[in-house]
Amino acid sequence: MSAHQAAIEWSNAHHLQERFGDAISFDASMAQHTSWRVGGRAQVLFQPRDESSLIEFVSLWPTSLPLHWIGLGSNLLVRDGGVRGAVVTTKKLPNAVTRDDAVTVSASAGVPCTTLARQLVRWSLGPSEFFAGIPGSLGGALTMNAGAHGNETWDVVHDVRLLMRDGTLAYRGRDTFQTTYRTVTGQGDAWFLSARLRFDPQYVPSAEHMKALQDKRKQTQPLGLPSCGSVFRNPDGDHAARLIETAGLKGKVIGGAQVSPKHANFIINVGEASAADIESLITHVMQTVLDTHGVQLRHEVRFLGDAT
Repeated sequence: MSAHQAAIEWSNAHHLQERFGDAISFDASMAQHTSWRVGGRAQVLFQPRDESSLIEFVSLWPTSLPLHWIGLGSNLLVRDGGVRGAVVTTKKLPNAVTRDDAVTVSASAGVPCTTLARQLVRWSLGPSEFFAGIPGSLGGALTMNAGAHGNETWDVVHDVRLLMRDGTLAYRGRDTFQTTYRTVTGQGDAWFLSARLRFDPQYVPSAEHMKALQDKRKQTQPLGLPSCGSVFRNPDGDHAARLIETAGLKGKVIGGAQVSPKHANFIINVGEASAADIESLITHVMQTVLDTHGVQLRHEVRFLGDAT
């Protein structure tokens, strides 16, 4: 038993391994599970392949120990010191998208938003093209009300299915949650398993429009390099990228992290960046923009784990 595993202080760790097999690992590197390709090690990493295993694991995991939930690992910085407790990743769960009626679709939380966009456009349901501009899964998009091209995830949510911390399921309507720009409250100590999305019957999405949006992303964003997507929220009436660029920060490097020369609201891993490099660059950008423009940027990135 490794030092990390022993630190869990749970005598049934061996039983957990026997029950879930290779879906569970101890002292696991998180770098391959984040889009920045950085991060320390998780004491326990669980990668369920079906919902029943996920529900059983959550039911068994002691409430006294931390439990974290990630999707595709975008908009996430795992610090170099690693993560205490268990991390559950949904990326191996079945990615189901089904049509319930003429204007309603059910989608599981692990579905990549780009995959969801393509299916919705094929079904002529919209507005939906904007999902192609979200670099993550539906679960992450629900958690932070992700958006692109003037639309937001919760604009089309009808209701959601949640996994509670005690392993029970709950269904809640859209009105249960309060949503603003990149913010959702009302989730509590629970995780999104799926959502029903309802669309405007008068809106006809366009595959050509979706492709144009994707082409624009390729032209203006550093999609071929490890990043988390947009790092900072846009302030009211302005764009974070403009503020960062006019503060002279495009191309700024700390260690292996760089403010993208292509899009100033992206920080890219240009080599062997550490999470500390990226976090230092985020802090430097925020302070420089504040000093230059008097604007306090707020990051979209979620930080997970310990620095050392």
